[in-house]
Amino acid sequence: MIEKALREQIKEVAVEHFNTNGYHGTTIRNIAKDVNCSLPMIYYYYKNKKELFDEIIKKEYFNLLEKQASLLKIDNIINFYTKFIYDLNSLSNYDKQVYRLGVKVYLSFDGDEELMNHMDEWEKSILPRHCKILKPYMKNVNNEKVVVRTLVHLLETMIINIVVKNRYLPEDEIREEISIVLQNCG
Repeated sequence: MIEKALREQIKEVAVEHFNTNGYHGTTIRNIAKDVNCSLPMIYYYYKNKKELFDEIIKKEYFNLLEKQASLLKIDNIINFYTKFIYDLNSLSNYDKQVYRLGVKVYLSFDGDEELMNHMDEWEKSILPRHCKILKPYMKNVNNEKVVVRTLVHLLETMIINIVVKNRYLPEDEIREEISIVLQNCG
């Protein structure tokens, strides 16, 4: 139990450091200092900074996305997307920081080439995933691709506002913007 707690504490402190200093400005030495443990103890869990950062992005970030998606039910497509975005307001500070790191890597602002390539591969699935979600609701839509791309851009903007800029977005504002894009879907 203590070992798991220390590993989690290392990740929590690392997430703070990566958010504040970026990947290249963060050192294992500074993480160890703030965790109040020795460098060898950090290296016991992670062989290097890259492995620690990769675990945060590849595991924590993607697990967070999956967890958020698993909470959603598609009863109404506007409610579905509104809830997805609105729920980001109530993420814990740690989850917001993990999400923020994921966005930075997604936008190629941080991380290394391998991680950015991993994120690029994931990015290729975004439009097809939303096309699949929206397909049953697009019967009265002339250009489905335009609607999906516009929605994805809107969602990305809202996500950046909430998790990167740390702004609260009210549910009615989220719903209104999503409704504009999905006005002919239903």
